[in-house]
Amino acid sequence: MKFIHLSDLHIGKRVSEFSMLQDQIYILDRIVDVIDGERPDAVLIAGDVYDKTVPPAEAVQVFDDFLYRLAARGLQVFVISGNHDSPERIAFGARLMDKSGIHMSPVYDGTLRPVTLRDAWGPVHVFMLPFVKPLHVRRYFPDEDIESYTDAVRTALAQAVLPPEERCVLVTHQFVTGALRCESEEISVGGADNVDAGVFSAFDYVALGHIHGPQDIGSPRLRYCGTPLKYSFSEMGHRKSVTVVELEEKGRLTVRTVPLTPLRDLREVRGTFAQLTDKAFYTAQQTDDYLHIVLTDEEDVPNAMGQLRVVYPNMMKLDYDNRRTRAMGQVGTAGEVERRSPLELFDELYEKQNGRPMEEAQKAYLTRLIGEIWEEEERL
Repeated sequence: MKFIHLSDLHIGKRVSEFSMLQDQIYILDRIVDVIDGERPDAVLIAGDVYDKTVPPAEAVQVFDDFLYRLAARGLQVFVISGNHDSPERIAFGARLMDKSGIHMSPVYDGTLRPVTLRDAWGPVHVFMLPFVKPLHVRRYFPDEDIESYTDAVRTALAQAVLPPEERCVLVTHQFVTGALRCESEEISVGGADNVDAGVFSAFDYVALGHIHGPQDIGSPRLRYCGTPLKYSFSEMGHRKSVTVVELEEKGRLTVRTVPLTPLRDLREVRGTFAQLTDKAFYTAQQTDDYLHIVLTDEEDVPNAMGQLRVVYPNMMKLDYDNRRTRAMGQVGTAGEVERRSPLELFDELYEKQNGRPMEEAQKAYLTRLIGEIWEEEERL
């Protein structure tokens, strides 16, 4: 059985105030081209369909059109909600769409039921587990000891009936320990959202969403397909692609990728203002691309952003790399910048104010306190 694994479409996203909707429509068209070439049995969409829990109408229309084209090809499509999605919106109309082969994950209710497909080697059971926090799972299993994300996912998966001699696939949206993050992903306090890879050991393939860089976690059986587009300059080095998964008999799995070329790339360009505005230089550039421009002039250029945008209309970000910025610790390419967790930011503030870092007991208390505050917000 052949699957196309997608995730983190983030339809409706804006990057540095630039709408990515045109780029997303373009890349979804390219994904449909890949699907037509590969002729899969099913498409797995592992969460973060939208960028906001209340997406703009245009984003909903784009995803509706994408689903319609997949259904018209007779494909089975499995869609779960991610941490950016509203579970209720993703679940709306699920029972009606099931008849068209479009399977939308329900709001988590403590159960985990598969959709069973069949091929020459027998049944393939596809389970959908949307993004869950310990709070969500604890609600249905009050007698279980659920403190961490690993506890929550382990308890949720324990409700799945997995026939040991048959193939089982899971579509889920979590941060699995060992995955490489980038700055465009949300980071929970103290890395508390980590899920141990061992909880997924019973599945033949786990289609993961949440991490933007395509990568295997330990083996091809546990995989993030990554985003179809670059959504921050920390992703400049990523090679975006579609993941193609082929399950044959139990125990035989092949995973490969088909590259995706965007309408506009995200790139970094550096040099002096004079160099970057030289006609010979900028005519050699693909000026439609989204750019992070790093000026190396020692003095700030008046209205540099406005002047450069005349030449580079899709410039998203401007920085300086010179003696002053190095002395202030502001230098670094966009790909080197990592988003820090609230705990790391507070730790830095504490050290500046007190002349020493927080003790481990203080960090543990702060981690627990922020987690409790966030869980309280979830209840509201």
